[in-house]
Amino acid sequence: MTATPDLGTFQLASPDLLRSTFRRHAAGVAVITARGSHGPVGFTATSLTSVSADPPLVSFGIGTGASSWPVVAETEHVGIHILGEHQSDLAATFARSGADRFGAPTSWREGPEGVPVLDDVPAWLVCRIVGRVPAGDHRIVLAEVVLGDSTGAGRPLLYHQGRFNGLRD
Repeated sequence: MTATPDLGTFQLASPDLLRSTFRRHAAGVAVITARGSHGPVGFTATSLTSVSADPPLVSFGIGTGASSWPVVAETEHVGIHILGEHQSDLAATFARSGADRFGAPTSWREGPEGVPVLDDVPAWLVCRIVGRVPAGDHRIVLAEVVLGDSTGAGRPLLYHQGRFNGLRD
């Protein structure tokens, strides 16, 4: 006989239930960047997913109320940066509303297709956006990898229980 879960403690679907559930899900941390007409924009994402190897496609989610959304909605290319465990401050900067994300101490340069490329990350990609799919109050952005560098050093930064953490063995 299989044990059944205790259904006496369930909650009806809500934004709070979803947030609470996914706080228990450890996720890798990335920063997505783009070049806007008024300068670079960027945000921290834990929704980055590999979609296809051939062609090489990735996806990420972005809220339509996010300050970076107007640029991501119009741009052709984005930068995707996998953060290392030494970069929790950088992740927090790009997650904070109103922060000067590209000011000191953020170290970056203009990369291919004009995309801002962050320095000292374990890996980065420049991708061409191929789709923006409506998903509630977000958009799922599909992007094809154009080029990148996966040779950076360091262990990955994770997000779990509302905090940035390093990977433990």
